[in-house]
Amino acid sequence: MTPADLDILIQQGEGTTLEFKESLSSSFSRELVAMANTVGGKLLLGIRDDGTVIGVKDSNALRARIQDIARNCDPPVKVLVEPVDDVLAVHVRESNAKPVQCSEGFFWRQGAVTQKLSRNEIRDFFRSEGVIRFDLSPCPRFHYPEDFDRDKYDAWLKLSGISGQPPVEDVLVNIEAAERTGDNLLFRNAGVLFFAKNVRHFFPEAYITCLLGKGADKVHILDRRDFDGGIVADIEDALSFIERNTRTAYRIESLRRENIPEYPMKALREAITNAVMHRDWFFEGANVFVEIYTNRIEVISPGGLPTGLKMAKLGRESIRRNPLIADLLHRIEFIEKAGTGIRRIRDEAREQGCPEPEFKIRGAFFVVVFRPDPEVRALEDQVTGQVTGEVTPQDTMQDTMQDTMQVTPEVRLLQVMMGEMTRQHLQEALGLKNRDHFNRSYLLPALQAGLIEMTIPDKPRSKNQRYRLTMAGREYLHKSKGQDNGGN
Repeated sequence: MTPADLDILIQQGEGTTLEFKESLSSSFSRELVAMANTVGGKLLLGIRDDGTVIGVKDSNALRARIQDIARNCDPPVKVLVEPVDDVLAVHVRESNAKPVQCSEGFFWRQGAVTQKLSRNEIRDFFRSEGVIRFDLSPCPRFHYPEDFDRDKYDAWLKLSGISGQPPVEDVLVNIEAAERTGDNLLFRNAGVLFFAKNVRHFFPEAYITCLLGKGADKVHILDRRDFDGGIVADIEDALSFIERNTRTAYRIESLRRENIPEYPMKALREAITNAVMHRDWFFEGANVFVEIYTNRIEVISPGGLPTGLKMAKLGRESIRRNPLIADLLHRIEFIEKAGTGIRRIRDEAREQGCPEPEFKIRGAFFVVVFRPDPEVRALEDQVTGQVTGEVTPQDTMQDTMQDTMQVTPEVRLLQVMMGEMTRQHLQEALGLKNRDHFNRSYLLPALQAGLIEMTIPDKPRSKNQRYRLTMAGREYLHKSKGQDNGGN
């Protein structure tokens, strides 16, 4: 540092990275750890708070005292002492092992002020710096075996490929879902998320919300579900929700039917799994969202990117915020090798011919945006035109039979029909919550295509109204089943 640099600093005045000290006082250790806990900075000895230079005598003894104070911090703070005219500049490096404390506690810089951290601030600081791992932390409120769900454990064990019949407690300890404390098992948070009977009793934010929007925003919601059956079930249920509420087309080649979903389902599975696995579980009051709109699907995870990971490095570098959750998912092959998730999402979308997913930081949330397969979307527009055009049911049926590729929400309706059924029973059988969505996307197209008919056609609003397959509907369903079996 030159005298000219010093003049500029003095004119600049004290701030987050600059502190003036008249001498080496008892508060020096607090200033050191505060800067080390923030972004580093400079302590200038021999300058009053108002910027007046009074000077300080440089000596080996003074430098040794400064180094001793820095070494006695926990962990030690790295400093460089440099004389500039009558001032001693102490350069403080930001710590790579935060938080740092001195004998008086934990401190950080807030503007030009050194502030002692409160208990809650210390807790949040530890969490934000990744010093405390949520998934590895014990959950003393969980009582084994009262809160333990054996069915969830058995399902996980079957998927894991662990053979034989090993004792349950041994497996739980070996996979680190729990630890032994005397004669009892103390579950870790990850173990609770996977194997608790009622996960939300312990973690209210442990669920996935799936919603279906009528347009391109949340103004009108057609369907909404909260899934809270545990990490594994939540991922599967969210994916099923997407499958129920997006289009599927098929192409006939060599008497075999190739199903083509509107969105890259493997990539969506990876994105939902990543959202659960890498979310910030300390983020209270927020949960994972899967939102379906007319032009996109968004998978939203609380907490943004893990500390130390930048958007520019996404897909090339990997930091696991919850390593035990990742390991338990890896054991049942919900994820592959750590660090490959983003690349797999991109590859799966590209392989299907969908636009490359977008990765965004939206406030404190990490968002993955998927766009539909343009081929399926183009076909959807074509078929919509056919259904709403002035054609007879039989004409529409013949056109549908002749298509080499066909969107099939109506087939889903045909597949659940058993005899004569009410609108409500059909809607429930399809797992749909919103009546308008069911009518618009399933019931009306099937009626217009002549695949189903009303039992009381002259009184469409009758409370006794039922729906049944037409001859054309039975033929269509039979043909669809034949194609599923390779035409045999």
